[in-house]
Amino acid sequence: MTPITVTAKNFEEEVTACTQPVLLDFWAAWCGPCKMQAPLIDELCQTRSDIKVGKVNVDEQFELAVRYNVMSIPTLMVFQNGKAVRRAIGLQEKADVEQLLEGLTPEEA
Repeated sequence: MTPITVTAKNFEEEVTACTQPVLLDFWAAWCGPCKMQAPLIDELCQTRSDIKVGKVNVDEQFELAVRYNVMSIPTLMVFQNGKAVRRAIGLQEKADVEQLLEGLTPEEA
């Protein structure tokens, strides 16, 4: 499985309405650290079935970057129950991302 591409058009469906935690990677094709972060993001798709993983291209989805005050990339944001609850800026080690995701649970039905 690969990360979903999140856009302004599908944000509501993929992130806001999602009952499980969502990790979004705000990135750009020209960003070296973003390219270095990509394999870890892809790995999370394979190993973490408890979260949804998505990517937001800040060059194509400027509106989302502005809405969530993304000033530097890569920026990882965790959404739970439709709200941004955690953020990490810059290239992250695997242990740091795991800590960012620690303790998240799907919304109670």
